[in-house]
Amino acid sequence: MLNISIYGGSGYAGGELLRILLCHPQVTIKQVTSRQFAGRPVSVDHPNMRKVTKLLFIHPDKLEECDMLFVGLPNGTSMDLMPKLMKKAKKIIDLGADFRLHHQGVFEDWYKQKHTQPSLIKKFVYGIAELHRAEIAKRNYVACGGCEATVSILSLYPLVKHRLIENKIIIDAKMSSSQAGLSPTLSSHHPERAGVVRSYMPSGHRHTAEIVQELRSDLDVAISATALDMVRGLLVTIHTIPKKGITEKDLWKAYRAEYADEPFIRIVKEQQGLYRFPEPKILQGTNYCDIGFEMDTRSNRLVVIGAIDNLVKGTAGQAVQAMNLMNGFTETTGLEFAGLHPI
Repeated sequence: MLNISIYGGSGYAGGELLRILLCHPQVTIKQVTSRQFAGRPVSVDHPNMRKVTKLLFIHPDKLEECDMLFVGLPNGTSMDLMPKLMKKAKKIIDLGADFRLHHQGVFEDWYKQKHTQPSLIKKFVYGIAELHRAEIAKRNYVACGGCEATVSILSLYPLVKHRLIENKIIIDAKMSSSQAGLSPTLSSHHPERAGVVRSYMPSGHRHTAEIVQELRSDLDVAISATALDMVRGLLVTIHTIPKKGITEKDLWKAYRAEYADEPFIRIVKEQQGLYRFPEPKILQGTNYCDIGFEMDTRSNRLVVIGAIDNLVKGTAGQAVQAMNLMNGFTETTGLEFAGLHPI
């Protein structure tokens, strides 16, 4: 059995890691840290864990050595701690943004803070298995992708790889409240959030840097982010221009070439039923990324639609998928939940 610990386990990502890993047949959870809640049962803050585990939160200073460590801290926090954490575990998966970007200057430009451990950046591989499966399996340090970046990258990857679209890409991202994390703010206050369709970042979204890094450096990517009244889920509607002569058959060929054998990618383009295109509602709790597309011949436009659960495929599930690869487990282990309907 693999002994794992979670450093920073009181947030939503930490709760999802607990939910998945407590049912994983190959791992044992050794410790879960929380500076604020040290000493109390994890089930107090993750009530779905009642009668599932008797684990208590421990103070981060009491972290012991383990086989693998998941780090679930706010962006900009893990870099300062990483040298110390690397002495606690041979393998680390960081769910935050500190080591996602390959270049110090790019990180500092988008996150507006100095990177304190630039020498460690190259030790980390970007955590999307569908793009970096072989490398993840050989490496000891993984940086998970951002949730919006993850669904956008997966939706676009076959089109960019096969050179089917022009360089200009516009991403309309619909975000759920859990993406803002556990700490409350005025914008998450119920009277302000309920019923909202709030454009909170029409431009300048920092996940742009991940998309360009992972797909192609010459892409012109623009993201507009809108907050919706839903707890989980993320939907991107991507507007692109197909290259001259590209047909829908070419699109199908590209998606099938890249994703036919991918266990967690589903192409959703139905001719009947209510859910003809991806819908985050039916992905809650799952590690799937659903992708659909439609050609608009009148405007010479290709619309690509992608959906995930931001806390699973966008965070904790992605991390467990990487853990499975890093340790030689079957990649889908612990991630087979099919979702619920209706919900």
